[in-house]
Amino acid sequence: MSSHYPETFGGLKRSPWAEPGRALRSVKDEVRANLLKRLDRDDDQFLLFEGVVGYEDTVMPQIVNALLSRHNLILLGLRGQAKSRILRALTTLLDDAIPIVAGSEVNDNPFAPISKFARGMLEECGDATRIDWLDRDSRFVEKLATPDVTVADIIGDVDPIRAARGGHVLSDELTIHYGMLPRANRGIFALNELPDLAGKVQVSLFNIMQEGDVQIKGYPVRLPLDVLLCFTANPEDYTARGKIITPLKDRIGSEIMTHYPETVEIGMAITGQEAWTDRDAREIRVPDFIAEVVERIAFEARTDKRIDRRSGVSQRMPITVMENIVSNAERRSILTGEREIVPRIGDIYAALPAITGKIELEYEGELVGGHNIARELIRRAADSTFQERAGGINADEVIMWFDAGGALQVSDDVAADAVVEGFSTVPSLISLVEFTGLARMSDAPVVAGACELILESLVARRKISRTDTGLYSRSIEEKRRRPFQD
Repeated sequence: MSSHYPETFGGLKRSPWAEPGRALRSVKDEVRANLLKRLDRDDDQFLLFEGVVGYEDTVMPQIVNALLSRHNLILLGLRGQAKSRILRALTTLLDDAIPIVAGSEVNDNPFAPISKFARGMLEECGDATRIDWLDRDSRFVEKLATPDVTVADIIGDVDPIRAARGGHVLSDELTIHYGMLPRANRGIFALNELPDLAGKVQVSLFNIMQEGDVQIKGYPVRLPLDVLLCFTANPEDYTARGKIITPLKDRIGSEIMTHYPETVEIGMAITGQEAWTDRDAREIRVPDFIAEVVERIAFEARTDKRIDRRSGVSQRMPITVMENIVSNAERRSILTGEREIVPRIGDIYAALPAITGKIELEYEGELVGGHNIARELIRRAADSTFQERAGGINADEVIMWFDAGGALQVSDDVAADAVVEGFSTVPSLISLVEFTGLARMSDAPVVAGACELILESLVARRKISRTDTGLYSRSIEEKRRRPFQD
């Protein structure tokens, strides 16, 4: 820690940290004061946390109100809705550092110690009591709630060995091994998936929040902790009839609902921010319609009745899909010797493992199979993207060519120039790309992807068919009408 921080209690009392409004300020008051400063400084008051996108008009104002009200809060939402990121970002509203009694397990404030250890040190050493400084990151404690978490883990337990070595009776406070919550004193304690916590542990949390005391192995211990408590939970579990005890639920000041991106554009911005697409070897260029298809896969999945909506479709899906398609395009560029990496629709099919691992299926979906549903999601996303950009375009010539027996094999391992040459054999397909403005004719890698987008849209509307190997041919219905011409 920097030398300008006092190292003894005497030095601390002569410093600005001894001012009445600062020495005894609670962590909630500290967060409130720093938040007010940031609101006064920032042009956009709801862009408080770096990297959190899409909540400016919904979640962020509610979080601001909760913190200004000095509330403990809970974020309710499905997986992949930035709940943990928001809680971790709360540390930016803490002071750079705070003084604690050196050696204190519960971060005792030298001006208002709560532990017997700290009180004893101050009585014995007075102004010579050594002071340590705790930075803001060390004041954030996070725990994932699971059914096996005990009161000892969260609150603490009696340590017989410590009692024996110190010559203390078991009821002495000095025999306690403190849990995670007391060690978060004067900081932020975040507990993820609160309903998974056993009822007995929830009661101990309630006692701390309500009375500031707890019983450890039958011994009452007074712990007036100064903590900002933050929780997360799935809305399905967080009900009076669920796994949450009502008194604890009642003590949480603000209940804030999170959500998935409300528009495809916001989703694309999040994916563009989070996905690792900067590769060392070659320049990377992701066409905007490819990025849109990737995002629409998640949007399509969230409305599909065969996918479990209670589990949700995480925003991590489009992020990992984007990383996978860039990797597949990177592999192709190495094999073909292309100088830049430009993903195509075929690369999205190569990213199926990033889709199937992020969806949980209902019974009907299990019958169809995850891979089949994932392929259907890609086609629907491609169709939605094409319709948004060029809906109503006449593609009859393309369809007629396939209906007449035309077929085209598109491999994701072939260079863009060769793919475009193959697409040029399909009447009017290249012209449609130019007419819709999906790509410039001189840009072969993007033209290849745009042609695939048009064909995928036709597959989604069952005008033509596509095999898992990338063979485009006439529709299944047309084959059934003219089976002997194949």
